Amino acid sequence: MNVVVVESPAKAKTINKYLGSDFRVLASYGHVRDLPPKDGSVRPEDDFSLIWQTDPKSRKHLDEIANALDGAGSLYLATDPDREGEAISWHVQQLLADRKVLSGVDVKRVVFHEITKDAVLAAMANPRELNKELIDAYLARRALDYLVGFTLSPVLWRKLPGSRSAGRVQSVALRLICEREAEIEAFKADEYWTLEGKFLSSEGKPFTARLTHLNGERLDKLGLGNEAAAQNAVAAVKSGAYSIANVEKKMVRRNPSPPFTTSTLQQEASRKLGFGTSRTMQLAQRLYEGFDIGGETVGLITYMRTDSVTLSGEAIAGSRALIGKDFGDAYLPATPRVFKTKAKNAQEAHEAIRPTDFFRRPAELTSVLDAEQLRLYELIWKRAVASSMESAVLDQMAVDIAASNGAAKLRANGSTVKFDGFYTLYREGRDDSDATDEKDRRLPLLKEGEKATLKDAEADQHFTQPPPRYTEASLVKKMEELGIGRPSTYASTLKVLQDRDYVRLEKRRFEPEDRGRLVTAFLTNFFRRYVEYGFTADMEDQLDDVSDGRLDWKIVLRDFWSAFSGAIDGTKDLSITQVLDALDEDLGPHFFPADESGSDSGARKCPACEAGRLSLKLGKFGAFIGCANYPECRYTRRFGVGADDDDMLASGPLVLGQDPDTGLDVALRKGPYGIYLQIGEQAPKEKGKKAPPKPKRSSLPKDVAPDSVTLELALKLLSLPRDVGAHPETGEMISAGLGRFGPYLKQGTRYASLKEGDDVLSVGLNRAVTLLAESKTRTSGRELGEHEGKPVTVRKGRFGPYAKWGKINATLPKDSEMDTITLEEAVALIVAKAAKAPAKKAAPKKTAKKATKKKTAKKKSATKKKTAKKSATTAADAPAAD
Repeated sequence: MNVVVVESPAKAKTINKYLGSDFRVLASYGHVRDLPPKDGSVRPEDDFSLIWQTDPKSRKHLDEIANALDGAGSLYLATDPDREGEAISWHVQQLLADRKVLSGVDVKRVVFHEITKDAVLAAMANPRELNKELIDAYLARRALDYLVGFTLSPVLWRKLPGSRSAGRVQSVALRLICEREAEIEAFKADEYWTLEGKFLSSEGKPFTARLTHLNGERLDKLGLGNEAAAQNAVAAVKSGAYSIANVEKKMVRRNPSPPFTTSTLQQEASRKLGFGTSRTMQLAQRLYEGFDIGGETVGLITYMRTDSVTLSGEAIAGSRALIGKDFGDAYLPATPRVFKTKAKNAQEAHEAIRPTDFFRRPAELTSVLDAEQLRLYELIWKRAVASSMESAVLDQMAVDIAASNGAAKLRANGSTVKFDGFYTLYREGRDDSDATDEKDRRLPLLKEGEKATLKDAEADQHFTQPPPRYTEASLVKKMEELGIGRPSTYASTLKVLQDRDYVRLEKRRFEPEDRGRLVTAFLTNFFRRYVEYGFTADMEDQLDDVSDGRLDWKIVLRDFWSAFSGAIDGTKDLSITQVLDALDEDLGPHFFPADESGSDSGARKCPACEAGRLSLKLGKFGAFIGCANYPECRYTRRFGVGADDDDMLASGPLVLGQDPDTGLDVALRKGPYGIYLQIGEQAPKEKGKKAPPKPKRSSLPKDVAPDSVTLELALKLLSLPRDVGAHPETGEMISAGLGRFGPYLKQGTRYASLKEGDDVLSVGLNRAVTLLAESKTRTSGRELGEHEGKPVTVRKGRFGPYAKWGKINATLPKDSEMDTITLEEAVALIVAKAAKAPAKKAAPKKTAKKATKKKTAKKKSATKKKTAKKSATTAADAPAAD
């Protein structure tokens, strides 16, 4: 018997079919151990020794692998064919060696670049040893990310209350987004005009030309700066008689783009399909692992984490055969195309992303793939096929039309496709910055000296535009150009920035949150070197040198830690005043924009005392804006631009009227979490007595502006929660209220959030029942089908997604998603879980005396733990590494 270890259970099942009964294929379920999220897991003082921790779930998988090795002759480590996969194989080998179960077992490494029978059998016939250089590069990268996260984040927490954590690559990506926003804010638009003339050729064919010269001088983009200049130009153009002064023709070849890398796939899927980077990688993973086609599970694409644009000889032959058959010999280049990777810091470890079989056309998979999977497969298939096709040939023409009186010269540009080549199948999408101002036009046949009749001339007003905010596609492209991080980690990097509320994605474009700008300003001022683009790229170069065996990984860590630890030590004596001064200077233009004269005094003037200067402040709960005349003036406002809805409360609470039941004032007030309503005042606590009850309070719904709140509306909000009505089936009362996360409905122990457009004060019983039913459907999960007469569902639980069948709950692997897991995969997990479940023993009855003793002991233990917890830093408080 031989044992094969892969990462996912779905892949294990497929590969076991290919290899037959002499092999047992088991899954590691991703990484089996990691650095524990607490201080001290990387020890610089001990030559960067690493302390690893295996989680309980991984121990179960390792137990199964260890048991399978009993009597086995060979162990094949077949995790994914990249650096992370190499690391997982190394971890598995180390842990099995520690258990002393590898004695007499031949351990080999194999990699599957595609999940097809031929590819798997070929890989098994060509095993190799573990790649020490790739493992060293993984160790260096993991240690670096840990050292940055667990050393820099505590500095952020101490000096910048309210901030989250910082990461080696995430902080640099955040800086890109913040700097682009600063460029947009500093941008001042310039007015300019363009002029187009509408002409007829001597044969009466219409065409359009743009003004390029006026009175013998060439116009630049801003040459016509106002309407008056534009109208003068219109008059000058209309004053002349025109003829064709010059005709330039040239033939241009457009070559196809290379097949996809991880980065270009993410970019193009964002542009053309609207997929985020995470979604793209989830779908690509599913296409790689395969689907049942004709009774056999087959991977549809090659491995999707790659920086290479090369194709194997077999793949090139397959694509050329398809092109000749489907498109004809005219679309087939005389010699095969060969692409070389140009990306900075590229690691050419694998092939480009391509179909495993070019003759498996997208149209043939409509019954196998869902809509999103099919769209991504079609994109990959078309790009890969087009990369081997003949170039497109265009005839381009530029025509100058001159006035006989020399008053104006205009130019017409046009092109025609002489041979469409790869255009017949695929054209690459473009980002904002790649777009051209002038569209390709088709021009009539024009000759030098030919008369051209001007029919009309029109001027159009324009304004220069700021640089666009980054989309996921353009940000990934920029990061790759700068050599920041690795394409395989871009999806997780962008997700972490959003999860930490450092950025938000609005209309598919990244906008920095004020919290993100604050963190970037702090790091740029006090740790500038470590968020420099060049420094991060140089670090990636060094890690590449490690993976190529040219540099020792501990030398990289020593050089980095020597300077980085010194920078950390340099912040110990940093005062809050120094931090505030630096942040206020850096972010002042953002929070206090200058007027037309360039002064920010108006924006910084305190609206309460009218004498103090507003600036950034730091408090227990984070940053806010306050008056310099504190404590005489206690004006504050929430941190952020436009957070001045509460200026109406600058001088204190705003009384709306009296509560008819108690006669107490109903007032709008300002607190650390925003504006709220309150009846009466908080009574002071008397010494030695219980604290008096808090007055009735209510937050404001997000769609209610503070200046629109009347006494009637305030009393309605303060009366919440209200009864909506009894549920028609259960008879339970449904209530509506305002909570920490917004308006909600409640029926017994079940809750449902109100949706946009629903009013907490007026939502009716029918709508409430519908929302509660929809909420129940979401929490009960997605039904996959039946197994042995019982439904199998996939649900989201406290510790992640899991499959449920009867009373058995099986956790999904880390690399699986709720919306992509199949019934077969879920059943395999459930069967495995059922096989491991121990038989339940009857618990002995406890006497009342023993139960009382146990309860007392638990109470004492809980008190001790609570005391200890005040001085201990928990693993949950530790930052996430890149």
